[in-house]
Formats: sequence, C-alpha cells, structure tokens
Amino acid sequence: MARGTLRIYLGAAPGVGKTYRMLEEGRRRHARGTDVVIGIVETHGRAHTAALLQDGGLEAVPRRRIEHRGSTFEELDLDALIARRPQVALVDEFAHTNVPGSRNEKRWQDVDELLDHGIDVVSTLNIQHLESLNDVVREITGTVQRETVPDEIVRRAEQVELVDMAAQALRRRMAHGNVYPADKVDAALANYFREGNLLSLRELALLWTAGRVDEALRRYRDLHAIDAPWETHERVVVGLDGRPGADLLLRRGARIAERSGGELITVHVARADGLAGAGSSEELVRLERLTRELGGRYELVVGESPADALVDFARSVQATQLVIGSRRRSRLGRLRRGAGTAERTVPASGSIDVHIVSQDEETDAGGGDARLGGERGLGALRTAAGIGGGLLLIWLLTVVLHQVNQRPPVQTTYLLYLAVVVIAAAIGGVLPAALTAIVAALVVNWYFTEPIETFDVQRPANALALVLFAAFGVALGAAVEVGVRRRQQAERAAAEAQLLVQLTSGMLRRTTPGAVLEQMRASFGLRRVELEVRDDAAPGGWRQVRAVGTGTAASDGPGEGNQAALLEIDERRRVVAIGPPLPASDRRVLAAFATQAGVALDTATLAGEAATARSLAQADAARRALLASVGHDLRTPLAGIKAAVSSLRQADVEFSPDDEAELLAAIEESADRLHELVRDLLDMSRLQADVVTVAERAVWIDEVLAPALVDHDREGGAAIRVEVDERLPPVLADPVLLERILANVIGNAVRHGAGADVLVRAEALGDRSVQVRVVDRGPGVPEAQRARMFEPFQRLDVDRDPTGGVGLGLAVARGFAEAIGAVLEADDTPGGGLTMVLTLPQAHDDRGEAGDEPAPRAATPEATA
Repeated sequence: MARGTLRIYLGAAPGVGKTYRMLEEGRRRHARGTDVVIGIVETHGRAHTAALLQDGGLEAVPRRRIEHRGSTFEELDLDALIARRPQVALVDEFAHTNVPGSRNEKRWQDVDELLDHGIDVVSTLNIQHLESLNDVVREITGTVQRETVPDEIVRRAEQVELVDMAAQALRRRMAHGNVYPADKVDAALANYFREGNLLSLRELALLWTAGRVDEALRRYRDLHAIDAPWETHERVVVGLDGRPGADLLLRRGARIAERSGGELITVHVARADGLAGAGSSEELVRLERLTRELGGRYELVVGESPADALVDFARSVQATQLVIGSRRRSRLGRLRRGAGTAERTVPASGSIDVHIVSQDEETDAGGGDARLGGERGLGALRTAAGIGGGLLLIWLLTVVLHQVNQRPPVQTTYLLYLAVVVIAAAIGGVLPAALTAIVAALVVNWYFTEPIETFDVQRPANALALVLFAAFGVALGAAVEVGVRRRQQAERAAAEAQLLVQLTSGMLRRTTPGAVLEQMRASFGLRRVELEVRDDAAPGGWRQVRAVGTGTAASDGPGEGNQAALLEIDERRRVVAIGPPLPASDRRVLAAFATQAGVALDTATLAGEAATARSLAQADAARRALLASVGHDLRTPLAGIKAAVSSLRQADVEFSPDDEAELLAAIEESADRLHELVRDLLDMSRLQADVVTVAERAVWIDEVLAPALVDHDREGGAAIRVEVDERLPPVLADPVLLERILANVIGNAVRHGAGADVLVRAEALGDRSVQVRVVDRGPGVPEAQRARMFEPFQRLDVDRDPTGGVGLGLAVARGFAEAIGAVLEADDTPGGGLTMVLTLPQAHDDRGEAGDEPAPRAATPEATA
C-alpha cells in the first residue's frame, strides 16, 4: 500500500486564513471527483470559516467524545476515519495535543497513521509550533508554546504552502471581530497580536518557507549533478578594497541588486598575514555602514589572493553577479606587478557575471589611507631573483652560442651578454648587475676571446672591453638601485601628503580624538596609541583620556619588540605611540597627527560645553514657557476661591445651607485644581533638574491603583472599570511614582473620554513584564500628534476644552515611567478612542531589591467614578 501524501498550510499567526484555505482546497478536490472527508475542523467561532464549513458540501466524520476529569471533549475519531478510507482527509491543527485517553498523544501522530493507511491529508500549522523556533517565539512574544511539532515531521510533508498576511491587515481583521470575540480583542491586540510580534512571526514564517524551497532546490541540483549557479534569486557581491572609489562600486552594485530584486552583499578581503592593506580601517567601517543603509550585508574574509577569495566567497553564497573595480595602470606597472585582481577574477569566475568598474589610476602610493614605512630598497627577494635570473640567462646564452655553426663577432657577443646584465640589473639592482657582469666577462673571455679556453688576453683592446663591460654592468645596477630608492621616496612623500590631506579634512569634519588616534595607529602599523593629559594626582603625572589598539597601557611598558614614542602637543598634553621602531622621518607626520588629536580633543570639549549651554538654554526656555502658560491656570482657581470666600464672609447676605454647600464645594474644587497644578509643576521641575529619587521594590498593581483612582472620583461622570488578573505578579517599581503615573494617565482618560466608561486592565506578558492598559472611548489622538502629547505644556484639546489644564500630566507620567524603567506609549482603541499602555518589569528574586517581599496585597478596587 502506497503511503499517503501530506500537505500543510503554514501561517505566521492565528487568523491568517489557514483553515479557510484548507476547506477551499477540499472543495476544489471534491469538485474534481476526489473523495474528500472532513476529519476535524476547528472554526473557533469565526463566521466566514463556519459558513464555508456548513455550505461546502463535504462529508464530516463524527467526532469521538472523551470524558476527562468530569468534562467531555471532542477529538478526531481516528478509527472511524481509517475505516471510512477516503482519498483525502482534512485534519485541522497539526500541532494539537489530544485529550488523555486518545490513542496518540499528538494529532500529528494521528496524521502519521492516516498516511500509513494510504490516505492523503491536508492540515494546518502555525509557525510558533515548530520545535526549533520555540525559544525564538518565546523571546519575541513572551509566551511559551506547549504544543510543538518536531521540524523533521513537518519537513517530510510533500507540500508546505505559506498562507501570508500583512501584520496591519491581520490587526484590522482582529479589530473587526473576524478572529476573536469582541471582549477578547483588546487583550489580544495588546499582547500576542502586537504589530512587532506579528512582523517578527511573519519574518520567521517567510524565512522558514524560503529555507525549505532552498532545500528542495539543492536536492534537485544534487540529484541532477548541476554545479552551475541558477539565477533563481539574484545575489550581487561587491568586492571592496577600502580605497577611494569604493563608494562607486557599492552604489553600482546596489543599483544592480535593486533592479533585479536581488540581495546585496559586500565583501572585503583581508590579507592572511594580518598586515595592513591599502584600505583604511575607518573607511571600511564607513563602507560597512553604507552597505547596511543600502539594504545589504557586509562580510570580511581572509585570503592570500583577493581574486581567489572573491570568487570562492561568491560561489559559497550562490552569487549570480560580482562587481569589482579595476584601476587604470601604465604598461610598466602591469609588467612590474603582473595581472591585477580584475584580470585574475574573470577567468576564475565561471558562470558568475563579472562587472568591472573602471576607477582612478593606480599609483604606487596606493589610495585611501596610505601606510608609511621606511625605505626598503629592492628587497632580498628581488635581489635573489636578479642573481638567479642573470646566471641562468648567461648559461642559456652560452649554450646557444656554442651550438651555432658560425660564432658571431666578439663585439656582438659583448652586446648579447650586456643585454643579460641589463635584465639582471632591472630585476635586482646593483648586486645582481655587478655579479652578472663579472661572470659574463669571464665567460666571454674564456669561450669567445682569443686565445679560447684561457683567461689570457692577447689584445689590449679586448682587455679594455672586458673591464669596461664589468664597470658598465655595475654602473647600470647602481642606476637602477638609485631609481628604485627615488621612486620609494616619491611614494613616501605622496603617502605623507595624502595623510596630511586626510588630517586637514578631518579638522574640517570635526573628527573625534579616537578616530584620529585610530588613523594614526593604522597608518604607521602601531600596536597602541594613547592621548594623555597632565594630572598631578595620576601615577607618573599623566592621565589617559583616549586610547586605541591592543595591549597594556604605556605606563606598563611598551612590551617586547616595541618602543614608546612620546609626542608633545603642548605642556599639558601628549600622545604616546607604542609599536615597532619607526624611522626618524616619520616623526614629522606623527607630530602632525598628535597636533590634530589635540585639536579634536579641544573640539570635543567645546562640543560638550556647547551641549551644556544648550541644555541651560532649553531649561530657561522651559521656565519662560512655564511662566507664560501657568498664569491663567493659576489665576482661575485662585479667583474662584477668592470669590467663594468673599461671598461667605459677607455679613449682609444670608446664604441657605444649599448655597453654602455649593460655595464650599467650589472652594474645594478650585483648591484641588490648584493642588494638582502645583504638584505637576513641582514634578516637572524635578524631572528637568534630574533629581527624581527612585526607591524600587516589589509592588502589587492593585496596591497603587486604589489611591490613583481616588483623585478622579468626581471627574466627568464616567465609570472606571478595573480588571486585574488575580494571578498577576508584582512589578519592580517605586510605588509613589507609579501611583502618580497611573493617576495622571487615568485622569487624562476620564477628562477626554467623552463621558464614556474608562477601562483599566492589568495583565502579565509572559514571565518578563506586566502591562497596564487605560482604555478610553473619546475622540482619540492622530498618530502624527502622539509624540507632542508627551511634551510639556502641550494641550492638543485646547480648542475643545480650554480649561483642560496646563498640559503637564502626560509629560510627568512619561518622565516618571522612564525613571522607574517602565515604558509609556499611546495606541489606538479598537472602535475609536485612545489606549495608554504602561509596560513594567516583573519583580524577580534575582534582581536585587526586587526580591524583597511586596507589601500585603490590597483588595482590587471596584468601579469608583
């Protein structure tokens, strides 16, 4: 018997339409003549799904009823479904846990039995039920998923189809009551169905599905032995060297990726020996930041050959296009250095498309951040190559001349061997040229000058020619050596000039001291660079203010193989450069760096002072705004108190008890308003002066809700409903500040709730935080104005309610929330209105004072206003 096939509709969250799609698929197959039976479908009270189930015309196998702990549950009747033996069975909720007493613990095990009996199954699953994503989902949503399915079981499915829906669309579906009943919508939107949660879950679902598609594609390619990359998904790799012109490459690659809808990856190949390359570390950091801004990702690989490393990396990420730069070089440069990275990359790229972008002409000094070094001469390698090459060419030329029937004249022979000396001089300089000239002179004398095979010279002219030949070879080698040294000096001068230009541009950009020190360290190959200021209280009289690099501080010694160079900026500041010994010629550029570091430090100090001045100016502006805003608000309650008291004190007027009560109530109301105004002003002053004292401990929410509600028992005539979960854990907060936060937020909801009831709901978000939601049904606040709502002296309702206060309540509430580590945000109320959301950390034993026992729990307040 052939095993059945499994098709799973995968969704990011409940409500995206998985069950509906499953029923539609069943109807489609039934219409084609397939025997389709409903094993079990859960509608969860969703009208559209229930209607499709009712009107779909599909046969349903009766469910099995199981008694458990005095309750009756309905489960899939596995035996009845197997006995019915349909071609296709619709089995909802693949991750469901069966009621104890069922044959299998999990529904996916029931499905496995159906497949073994040759029945095709269509099922549904949410991404949070995958075993491998359980921890990730818990971190995102704060909810532990008890029902999980091993990934391997899901991967065995012949088809996994993603049912996708945008986060905002799902939240709108929730708000319209198409997913959960109306009384559960607010709680769902505030917890599991928050927009950030839905976006993350959707990303997980898309990535998991894409990974499954990649697996299927790899299996197909392996089965058919296909090695060439397929352009199923464009991946554009851009090779960066960190030198000028890299921005052009990066943006060209970004445009290619954007036009093709592909992925952008930038890669920098670092040398395997760890030495500094041509690119500046600061420039590479900037390019990495630019890559992320353009929507790509940055990678760093290590390799001996940049071309081979680029191609290997491109193949490893299945790249379809490779963008590299090619710097224009002279013919002499190509002969001396060989093929460049672009020339080496193209032959090795295979089927990967290579885009070569022309860049500025390459100079020996390199581009970007030049690295200085001492004059190296031609080096031992080139010297050895010149000696070996010269001797080999002499041997070859001698063999060839011995094989010819008629030997050339002596003058021609001298010229041929002189050409060999010229080649040796060009390769290795004076030593190979001198050695080659001497050996060539001896060979010419022995084999080609009469008398043959002896070093005797009969003719004085021939002896003079031999001496001149050797002298010319030595002179030619010396000229080559001098030319190389002059070129290196020119390179060094160009590098110094480039560094000084960078320093000048850094002054114009107000570079930070750390950036200057890092540029100094990278340019000279230093291990550590420190900026110190004089401080008589510090050890040695100097205190470190900035440092870059690795290793111990300069006060502990430079370390083996290193030396410390002291560069005085002025009598109170200096730079300490620790690294390998540097030539004296570098001190001049080092001193320029040190001066620039001092300028950067001064700039940073002045910037700090300017920030302080701005803060003082803002505080002064706030005080002026305070005086301008509170004048009327202070006068109004004072005038009311004054008028009421004056009336009561009039001896010639006799007030009835009702009139006296009314006047006394007016006095009390005006005094309450005055008290609230002064309290908010004092709180705002404490926040602006940063003198708020926080005394955190474990606090029950209902402990602070009761006093917070007392202040609003006479406002607006609205009823305040309070819903606090009895199992709600305590929070970590300052009870006094938390009470003020809740009082201000609830008061704001009562005043602007258009007389409708205000709901205060508190519930736990997993095991990490507690959320208090204050829901009103007023006109709400447009999203564009919500940020202003938390600023001091902002009254967005001034046209509707000119007596609404000075506009400090929410500003104080958010300031206190930040002080106690909480988050206060505004959200829409489904159906209209504003919901203030206060998120507080739960109190745990491992958080210091949070482990203290909370005060005895107060009784949950009833509706108070």
